Amino acid sequence: MKRILLTIAYDGTNYSGWQKQLSPEVKTVEGELEKALRALFRSPNLICIGASRTDRGVHALGQRATIDVETNIPVEKIPLAVRSLLPSDIVVVKAEEVPADFHPRYDCIKKTYEYRIWNGPMRNPKERLYTTFVYSPLDLEKMNKAASNFIGTYDFAAFCAAGSTVSSTVRSIFDCYVKSEGNVISIYVTGDGFLYNMVRIMAGTLIAVGQGKIPPDEILEIIESRSREKAGITVEPQGLTLQEIYYDLHGKAVDSEG
Repeated sequence: MKRILLTIAYDGTNYSGWQKQLSPEVKTVEGELEKALRALFRSPNLICIGASRTDRGVHALGQRATIDVETNIPVEKIPLAVRSLLPSDIVVVKAEEVPADFHPRYDCIKKTYEYRIWNGPMRNPKERLYTTFVYSPLDLEKMNKAASNFIGTYDFAAFCAAGSTVSSTVRSIFDCYVKSEGNVISIYVTGDGFLYNMVRIMAGTLIAVGQGKIPPDEILEIIESRSREKAGITVEPQGLTLQEIYYDLHGKAVDSEG
């Protein structure tokens, strides 16, 4: 029996998030991946364990999941072997063997998300599934100044949506910055973990900063308030992409693109 770590990319537009639901009629990325892998390995009880639960409409370039299988297929050939069994909007990018005690969620040391904004007077229909539209001009300098104030270890209760059941809302943000390319403004956030809708609320807050509605120096005050009402709106899911999940476990696994 081998424990295999998969790197998965997907367009989340047509799915009710990553996590498999009780009803088989609800289409999820995990459900489609499991179905394809069960067919490939002829293992009806195969289970995927994912590293991150992305929401409906959220995309990924670097989702991670493990499976336990007995197979003669070379591990590095699994992405090619499963390709024809998956829908075109889900791709297994990489497969690698890891130790039996490796866990994709608990052994993760940090994650990077990108949130993309289409900033211009008119919508771009080609970008509607991968950005949120903001017509008013955004001040990139102010947004970057505000973004730097997220870096550190804080109680991020103000950036957590209702319905979360976590025992602690303390998280560490290692990097947060904003850059632009043409009409697309991208917010990048790297942290040890994220609360429910945390990145989307951070993005909504930075958009408000760029619009002049929130001063950049107020970010720390919002964090310290622990009040959801003081932070920005929860922006739409389609602008969010899980870019990369990192591991550093003395040979248990290696960092990889995605």
